[in-house]
Formats: sequence, C-alpha cells, structure tokens
Amino acid sequence: MSLMDDLTPALIRYLDETREDQLDLLRRLVLSESPSLMPTAQDEVLGMLTAELEAVGLDVDYTAGDETGGYLVARDADRAAPGIDGGQLLIGHCDTVWPLGTLETMPLHEDGGRMRGPGVYDMKAGLTQIIFALGALREVGITPSLAPIVFINSDEEIGSRESRPHLYELAQQVDRALVFEPSLGPTGKIKTARKGVGRFTLTVKGKAAHAGLDPDAGASAIFELSFLIQQLFALNDPERGVTVNVGMIDGGVRPNVIAPESTATVDVRVLHQDDVPRVEQAIHNLQPSTPGVELEISGRIGRPPMEQTERNRTLWKLAQECGDSLGMELDEGTAGGGSDGNHTSLHTATLDGLGAVGDGAHAAHEYIDIDATLNRIALVALLIATPS
Repeated sequence: MSLMDDLTPALIRYLDETREDQLDLLRRLVLSESPSLMPTAQDEVLGMLTAELEAVGLDVDYTAGDETGGYLVARDADRAAPGIDGGQLLIGHCDTVWPLGTLETMPLHEDGGRMRGPGVYDMKAGLTQIIFALGALREVGITPSLAPIVFINSDEEIGSRESRPHLYELAQQVDRALVFEPSLGPTGKIKTARKGVGRFTLTVKGKAAHAGLDPDAGASAIFELSFLIQQLFALNDPERGVTVNVGMIDGGVRPNVIAPESTATVDVRVLHQDDVPRVEQAIHNLQPSTPGVELEISGRIGRPPMEQTERNRTLWKLAQECGDSLGMELDEGTAGGGSDGNHTSLHTATLDGLGAVGDGAHAAHEYIDIDATLNRIALVALLIATPS
C-alpha cells in the first residue's frame, strides 16, 4: 500500500494545520438550523456548502425541490463523466430532524472533548469531513483515480423522496459510494449493513352504534384492530432480523359509541432483501375476522436493506487497510435504521457510517467526539484517494 504510506504524513500534517478551520466550518453548519420540513431554512446551509465545495475546486449544481430544499451535486468539471473513467459518490445530507429554534434549548456547546448541538452528529460533522478530505487531497497534489462526485440532499430525514431518482441515476454510473452518515455507537463502528425500512397503515372501518342501547348493531373497528395488531407482532423474526412494530394507533369517536374507524401505523425493518416480498405480502394479505368491518392496507418497504454483498465487503476491507496505515483499528456493525446508502447499495459498492464518532442521533444528548471525528478525515481522504 505504497500510496497510503506516501500520503499519510502529508495528509496528517495538513489536517493538523487546518483543525481550527474544520471546527469553524462545523460550528457554522450547526448554527445554521435546517429542518427537513422547512425548505426555505435550507437556503443558508446549502449556500455555505456550495461555497466550501467550490473552494476545494468543484463545480456545484443546485437542483431546487418542489416540496423540499433541493440538493447539490458537485464534481470536477475537468474530469470525464462517471461511467467513462470511473467515479465515486460522496453522500451526505444537510437536513436535520430538529425544528427551528432548537438552538435555544439545545445550544452549540463544547466541553470535555465533545461538541453538542442539533445536527452536529447527524450529520453536519460528516459534511465537514467530506469538504476537508477533498481539500487535503487537493493540497497534497493527489487527484483520485475515481473522480469524486459529492451529493448532498436536504430531504434524507424524510425519505429522500425528491432527491432519490437522481441518486439512483448517479449510483448506476459510479464504481462505489461512500456515505458520511455518523458511525455506529460511541466506538465509531463503520456501518457495513443496514436494515431496510418500511411503513404501513392499516385502516379498519366498522359501524357506529350506541354502546349502551344497541351495541349489537355496531361493528367495532377497535376490536378488530386488536386482533390485527397481534398478527402484525407475530411477524417479528429476530433470527432473520425482521422487526414489526405498531407504533401508533388511533380510533373511535366517544366512549359510548362503538368505534366506526380505527388505524394503526406500522414500522417494519428487514435485514435481507429476500424477506422484503414475503413480509410485504404477509401484511397486505391480512384479513378482518370481525363481521361487518372492512380493512384497507397501504404501504411498502421503501428503503431496501443494505446487505453485505461481495462488492460491499471488498470496499470495507479497503477501508480497513486505510485505517491500518493510520494506526486505526476499525470495527463494523449493522444499523437498524436506513440511509441513502440503502439505495446506492443496490447499484454499486457502498460503505456507510464514515462520518462522525459520537452518539445521540435524533436525541437531546446528540454530540460528537471531536478528536475521533476529525481524525476520521485522514481515513476518508486515504479511502477517496485509493482505487478499489
């Protein structure tokens, strides 16, 4: 691995010299609140990222969203298009789950080697890593043989509904995808597998009646839903990595009325693509058993599993070699949640969880380990520079 040996000292030196710049960018990104559900709130952070990507030599194209903040695609205009000389996707998102004003109760704060704040871990630290990894390679005069293409969307936390078609298109053109979602757990495991994610809604329609005067004239949607919920939970299969959770239920109009309608919202996670059609079919095949009720079922598994395919394992081993050259012992893990890496894995070698080291995604204690997170920049720079 002579390339790694030659690059490592220069990369580390440059990244040490720019450490305060890295922290400054990350602070500015966190202070620019960018909730998924407020498209106009994305303008500032997308503008900031555009300027930073241009500063490391990339041309940036912005595509506005119809209902979201849109997305950025950045690449070196002098390089051939992906699919001709190869390419690699560097994937991140700038949206967060936190509403505007969260900084008032969850301020940006640094202490004990940690940085806290909304979105610092998921995943504005990962965006900082992308920019400084590319900047480091440019500074030391390395042009990766696989042309980097940076893809940053603003709708990942709500399913990447608008940006996904373009992401699919790019994933089919490149040799690999590196996803800068936060790593797994406080020890910083790289995510080499992710569960697929689905959401289903069951709507039971019954018949209202007076619960005291004429209960037999009604058909309780809540009563029926209680049976269906048990059937849904019976689909859980820990050995196969299948989890089915009825997370929300609603129904009824008054205590003294037989419930005419009731709904359940169901979260489904699957570890293997082979289980997707089986689980989807099992849910859609559910039938009511209470006379006089009707059942409507909608939903699907929209994010496929990111499995440990042969090409994904090859990319993971390459990351381990890069880590070895830096004295980093990398570990791997499986994430129960989904990301854009679930989609790219269908089309190209994908490695996820290359971003921040810390904890608390979507939680009030969200934080990064500053040293461990910034040290990862050298790792991803080496990985970007090293062909598969």
